[in-house]
Amino acid sequence: MTPTVLIVPGWGDSGPGHWQTLWQTAHPEFRRVKQRDWEYAVRATWTDALADAIREASGPAVLVAHSLGCHAVAHVAPLGLPITGALLVAPPDVERIDFPPVVEGFVPVPRARLPFASVVVASADDMFCDVATSHALADAWGSRFVNIGPMGHINTDAGFGPWPEGEALLIELLRR
Repeated sequence: MTPTVLIVPGWGDSGPGHWQTLWQTAHPEFRRVKQRDWEYAVRATWTDALADAIREASGPAVLVAHSLGCHAVAHVAPLGLPITGALLVAPPDVERIDFPPVVEGFVPVPRARLPFASVVVASADDMFCDVATSHALADAWGSRFVNIGPMGHINTDAGFGPWPEGEALLIELLRR
């Protein structure tokens, strides 16, 4: 059975030029997880929306998460839902003391091994998470770690459009 690709945006959603949106436009079969409130992220609400989207998928899910969406995935992972893989891009360090107070309940970050294949993609100069913390999350989650160098938060503001290198990582997960 072919997995359903679910796009899991982070805080604020992914705008029209964001690589997640561009991938979804290029692949109409991809589905976006919608949140009730993109500006004030409450973990319970976000994880409920993600779990519902996984349950509604026509088959097992491969998740494509950006930023805070990565943490929603980590919180949903123990539920035993049909997830076969996750591409986790630019997870922020929500445990930092200076993390913006627009998120609720994402701390502590789960550090258990994810029960599915996963790849954490990080940037060497992400303003929301230093590369050492990203690498530590990848280790804890049992994820392959990919450092793409100094690329900011791997979003539109950092100059990312379609991002074919990221799509290649997704294709690897889909082929597993």
